[in-house]
Amino acid sequence: NIALRKFDTDEQLKYASTSFTVLDANNGGLIFGAQENAGLAPASTLKTITSATAFALLGENFTFNTEFFYTGNIQNGVLNGDIIIRGSGDPTLGSERWPQTQKNQILNQIITALKAKGINQIKGKIIGDDAIWDSQSLPLGWIWQDIGNYYGAGSSALCWGENQLDLKLIPSNTVGKSVILANENPIYPFLNILNKLKTGAIGSGDQVYAYSAPYTNQIYLRGTYAINLEKKVGLSLPDPALAMAYDVDDFLHKNEIKTEGFTTSRIVNRSENFELHPLFSIPSPPLKEIIYWFNQKSINIYGEQLLRVLGAKFGKSDAISDGVKTIQNFWKDKGIATETINISDGSGLAPSDRVTSTTLAKVLLYAQKQNWYSSYLESIPLHNNLKMKSGTIGDVLAYAGYANVDGHQAVCFSLIVNNYNGSTSSIRQKMFTLLNQLK
Repeated sequence: NIALRKFDTDEQLKYASTSFTVLDANNGGLIFGAQENAGLAPASTLKTITSATAFALLGENFTFNTEFFYTGNIQNGVLNGDIIIRGSGDPTLGSERWPQTQKNQILNQIITALKAKGINQIKGKIIGDDAIWDSQSLPLGWIWQDIGNYYGAGSSALCWGENQLDLKLIPSNTVGKSVILANENPIYPFLNILNKLKTGAIGSGDQVYAYSAPYTNQIYLRGTYAINLEKKVGLSLPDPALAMAYDVDDFLHKNEIKTEGFTTSRIVNRSENFELHPLFSIPSPPLKEIIYWFNQKSINIYGEQLLRVLGAKFGKSDAISDGVKTIQNFWKDKGIATETINISDGSGLAPSDRVTSTTLAKVLLYAQKQNWYSSYLESIPLHNNLKMKSGTIGDVLAYAGYANVDGHQAVCFSLIVNNYNGSTSSIRQKMFTLLNQLK
């Protein structure tokens, strides 16, 4: 109580809202609560709920499967038909996080499969089939400033490289002058990147924001890029399925396999109107590995993909709203009120999300008693020598996790602060000081 009073009366929290819950992990009893039933923006601590739901419903060894087909017939090495790449929501396809999911690995598998069929020319297109899901790829609660950037990448039945595009930037020698795009590889020809970036002062960092919308071909770059900065900037791909189809088409041409172009099933409006011949398929890494990266690196797209799969498999449809309802209904059956998981996404990027610290702590408590708990715990990062997931969006900082996990007095906790003022680093240290009382 003394530590919390000191925390609450800090000048940075003068106009803030705080919710704090500590539960006994042995019996679920409330050890400490302060505004514990206040619904606040949880930011990425929401990922602890999404991942626990996915483990419980899908199982830690669940895998996605991307299928490759061809249509038509093969005559004298010529395929008179299309190559169809049908996604099922795998967020790892083309990701650099696993050797087997990397783009070159996928592309080489395609070449190998075509050669096995004796195909050396394609009189048809490479079609990225993402039509298994509806076209609303973004949660309604996400904001314009986020959705064009890599962390705001939209969901897709056919993902590619975590649905992001990296740009290499070269600042001017003069503050206020234009920044140059200098990608080593060509940017996708169907994207028009309008660069309005200016060079920022030393130490001003990456203040680059991309503005785009799903399925658009226009991306605006605004903001500043520091004069002394050397880093790539990630953008969200407006149409990941189209990007993959292009990369496959481009790779085939470089390997002397001609095609007649690339497109997506959504563009040509043909997903089921042709006979498909199996070529091969690619399974994803198991769910426990996906969730490890989801929580460790807070990859928003993983949460949105899981949300839609949960809705498709256990709800009414693959719609984002049905994914949300699936999560809410699962925890309602466990005695957690739907109103305490008032969310519009699976990652916590939406500022409109509202979750109570009690609910977060109860989810952690539930997870601790499940057979997938070891995989779940491994996915939770270590901050300040505590196993806890962090969450950060504008004027929001939150933590949810476990203290003394291997001891007899293990606790599950959640601490959420909304609308603090001043620096994030300063409020973070003050939150750590408070949470140190749990050690």
